[in-house]
Amino acid sequence: MDQAQIESFVKLGLKEDVGEGDHTSNACIPAKSVSRARCIIKDDGVVAGIEFARKAFKIIDPASRFKAFLKDGQPVVYGDIAFEVQANTRKLLMAERLILNTLQRLSGIATMADRFAAEVEGLPVKILDTRKTTPLNRFLEKYAVKCGGCHNYRSGLYDWIMLKDNHIDACGSIELAIRQVKEYLKKKKLKRKITIEARNLVEVYEIVRVGGVNRIMFDNFQLPLLKEAVAIVNNQFETEASGGVTLLNVRKIAQTGVQYISVGALTHSAGQLDISLKIIPPEAK
Repeated sequence: MDQAQIESFVKLGLKEDVGEGDHTSNACIPAKSVSRARCIIKDDGVVAGIEFARKAFKIIDPASRFKAFLKDGQPVVYGDIAFEVQANTRKLLMAERLILNTLQRLSGIATMADRFAAEVEGLPVKILDTRKTTPLNRFLEKYAVKCGGCHNYRSGLYDWIMLKDNHIDACGSIELAIRQVKEYLKKKKLKRKITIEARNLVEVYEIVRVGGVNRIMFDNFQLPLLKEAVAIVNNQFETEASGGVTLLNVRKIAQTGVQYISVGALTHSAGQLDISLKIIPPEAK
């Protein structure tokens, strides 16, 4: 997690939530009050975002003191203590919702990723995330995917060439699309891997004939066709399955022999882990 991205995220998150000021805390909490709080896990899953919380509290209150009891990517159960933090009380309460919302979201993604990874355990396949992330939160959500044991694909449109159906149709043909991409990369002196989407076996045969790519992505192939497509490619290119992947079918997809499976559900369908932040009363310290 890049420090500059975190600082920008925290700044914008506080602007949205705090606005002109936290009038509730300002009205009833002394300006110099200092409190300790404990982050409590109230669900079973995989935690992610503890390091974000550490950095965020330090940004909001440079004098804060943070002690983690768990690590990102660690399995958790109800009642686990993730961390304790000591900070200016007003700043602690101001930061609470931003940090909890992020921690709960990232832990939900890590938990989903852990479940997908477990489903294909023992098979030579990698589960990949996609660009189906919350706008401006991608760097955090992709971090959570890794915490759950899956893998990041491309960070955006800039770091990987992906020729999908719309590109091919707009360009005119598979062969023309590949040729123009190769010419573009050469002209711009760029080194980028190329994935191309195939919608059926006819397109798979054509891509194999044309060549010039790194990976063929089979989009929404039924299992028998997917297995046949892998055989047609015959290890000449990397292979990837995409579309309609769930926890119920991911292992069967992996058993067809594909090397990669991209799963939008890692981020767009992940829930949240229930996590709370509670002030520790002075008498309990």
